[in-house]
Amino acid sequence: MAAGHVSEIMDIMRFIKHVGTPSWVWRRPFPAAVRERLGAAVAAGETRHRGEVVLAIEDALEPAELWRGESPAERAREVFARLRVWDTEENNGVLIHLLLADRAVEIVADRGVHARVGAGAWETICQRMEAAFRTGDFEAGTLAGIAAVSDLLTHEYPATPGTSRNELPNEPAFLR
Repeated sequence: MAAGHVSEIMDIMRFIKHVGTPSWVWRRPFPAAVRERLGAAVAAGETRHRGEVVLAIEDALEPAELWRGESPAERAREVFARLRVWDTEENNGVLIHLLLADRAVEIVADRGVHARVGAGAWETICQRMEAAFRTGDFEAGTLAGIAAVSDLLTHEYPATPGTSRNELPNEPAFLR
């Protein structure tokens, strides 16, 4: 089979997965109790550093986004802007974006923290989370990712007395 045909089949399969699967199927691993634990993990991590961590969970892309061939990385950058993760005083906001239909994890960091941490560290965290997702362990994988991001932020932006501000919500944002 020619490479172009394989790519077309993959695109069709991705389209069917995103459009043909109801939202409740994707959200099943994240019931209210899990979402509360994830929000609590973000809040606990932020007591150790001055960064801002935002968790966005998106079930699937819209048909128009799929038609354009939007990648999980492109979508994560859009969500980073839409949720205003970039709008922190020290330019140290970090988005953990889960695109469940693709089982993809992307981390987008504001320029201040990204310059200190680098792409390799974010990629390592994403790979570990995706490995947990492949085994169906969404909660543990997400909690581990939040902890790893918080550890990096604690190293680069340690909390100092009187500087604790909560500039962005701690609760996971569900999109779509």
